[in-house]
Amino acid sequence: MTDGDSRSFFGTLIGDGRSLILFTALALTFSGGAAIFLSLTGRFLPHDVEFLGMEPIALCELNQCRIVHFMIHDRISFGGVLIAIAALYAWLALFPLKEGESWAWWTLLLTNVVGFGSFLAYLGYGYLDSWHAWATVLLLPFTVGGLWLTRRLCSRPANPSPGRHPGSLGKRGTAAWLLWMMWGMGMMGAGATILTVGMTQVFVPSDLTFLGYTRDQLTAINPHLIPLIAHDRAGFGGGLFTTGLLVLCIVWKAPPSRHVWQALCVAGTVGFGCAIGVHYPIGYLDAMHLVPAWTGAIVFLAGAVLGRPESVR
Repeated sequence: MTDGDSRSFFGTLIGDGRSLILFTALALTFSGGAAIFLSLTGRFLPHDVEFLGMEPIALCELNQCRIVHFMIHDRISFGGVLIAIAALYAWLALFPLKEGESWAWWTLLLTNVVGFGSFLAYLGYGYLDSWHAWATVLLLPFTVGGLWLTRRLCSRPANPSPGRHPGSLGKRGTAAWLLWMMWGMGMMGAGATILTVGMTQVFVPSDLTFLGYTRDQLTAINPHLIPLIAHDRAGFGGGLFTTGLLVLCIVWKAPPSRHVWQALCVAGTVGFGCAIGVHYPIGYLDAMHLVPAWTGAIVFLAGAVLGRPESVR
């Protein structure tokens, strides 16, 4: 071996730190995909089975499998949210962070603090998900390392003003901007509500109507059942809030471009596709339950159509 080349393998691999942010996005994509796959196959994770002391097939024998279907609907929705976050993290690393935009770094910092912090919601429902905890502990150093290293990329100072004044976007562009700002704020509101419900009452009336059981009856079936469902609900709520915050920051600061439009469309399509689409196969079709999600999806789609760049291919 010669000593003429002093480059470091690990230093080159990590580079300016954006590879660690991309690794975080990849890990979130894998986690979201795994949550969706396991839910579609009707399986629980081993630690869920251990916590409950029963397999999902046993729960499926009760009231047309609605308890399992209800849990699947939360988990598929959560999987979609994780993939949406991953798409937006990847975009932040590949585009504005590469270009030295400080607002992109602050967006990553803020949303990671919120996202990782939402894990502490378990204090409200009492179920410490060991797999989730280990995944958080293992992923955290990569995320922190990525944020630490990429801070040096921030050559353009951050400021609170929008990346481009809405009035300069034309009528269609301004309408799209406003609609997507509403989309982000709506997800934040919905996420905060679901997170709070998951930590406290767990169910809304339409949930119990679909399940066909009262809270006391669910506790009688298995005393660990409601804490496990609360864990799923709070996790989805935290992820949804984080996604809304991401969308809001990106729409506020990012100038219109083909790549930002595509990234936001991927996030919205996957997120709404999972959250709304899962309700129909399981038969959870309560209008009041679905109207907020459909309203958000329509707002997102209208913004996507109006804000579509002419150069998109």
